[in-house]
Amino acid sequence: MRRTGSNQVYMGVEMRFIHIALFTIVVFTSLAACTRSQEPPASRQARVYATKAFEKYFGPAPTTDKGTCFAFVIYFPSAKDPGKVVPFPFFSFDEPSLKKVAVQRLIGGMAEKSYQGELFQPFPPGTRLLDVTEKNGDVTVNFSVELLGAKPNNASERASLNALVLTLSQFSGVKEVRVQVDGRQTRLDKLPRAADEHAVLQQSAPRLLSVTAMRGKGAKNVEEVDAFFDRPVEIKVLQLSGADGKPFEGDIYQSVFDMAGVLKPKDPTVFKAGMPIKVRWHVTDKLGRNAEGESDIQLEVKEH
Repeated sequence: MRRTGSNQVYMGVEMRFIHIALFTIVVFTSLAACTRSQEPPASRQARVYATKAFEKYFGPAPTTDKGTCFAFVIYFPSAKDPGKVVPFPFFSFDEPSLKKVAVQRLIGGMAEKSYQGELFQPFPPGTRLLDVTEKNGDVTVNFSVELLGAKPNNASERASLNALVLTLSQFSGVKEVRVQVDGRQTRLDKLPRAADEHAVLQQSAPRLLSVTAMRGKGAKNVEEVDAFFDRPVEIKVLQLSGADGKPFEGDIYQSVFDMAGVLKPKDPTVFKAGMPIKVRWHVTDKLGRNAEGESDIQLEVKEH
């Protein structure tokens, strides 16, 4: 399967991309972001720099042909297993802002339908990240006052703190994580702040997240149709069909960071928002976990 190139950043699971300066990576609030599908350049591809946590839960990092990229993990609290967290892969080109980006994404939560009911959002609505500072390995995360707006709940606070500490502790040099609200110490900072690897749930098989058609801003027709997965995968089978079961014609590529299968349709005029798409897939992640299935999905259409 051919691979696509891109100069944007993906975020792994509600997969949202991040742009080099901004962090669209997260704002995962739209599981997909704009990917540009094209034949890979002849230039040598560079290995993405990955944290040990990323390699532990998702295997060797994929490659990129644009700049220097960093792969890391964000841990979201589990709704089914209180106190446990679920790891998701993320990517960014902006090394200085990795910690800030990770915390912002954590606060934003995961609205991906494929994980509905499985993840817990412990941060009260309106909670904002004010600053992340680091000195001699001590990282201080300063939140807005909304963090303490909810009624004290030890389970909720423990979940948010555990996810925060695990997320930040994966980065080189981080020794301790401190929590402030509006620049002041709070009850959260008195809870144990050790990164507990035993709190990380074992990863299940890869999941299909969504099928999204991408088009240029103001364009009438789509350029590509992307089947997004929740982690880097090797796509062995990917077939997109209409409601009549007839496969759409076109070339299939593997996306940047291996997070999606991309159809470059022969006839882009047939793709409309909300139309039913039948998807058949067989994928394997970088640690050898297999998944295959068939789904009926409503097509999303997004502009980039």
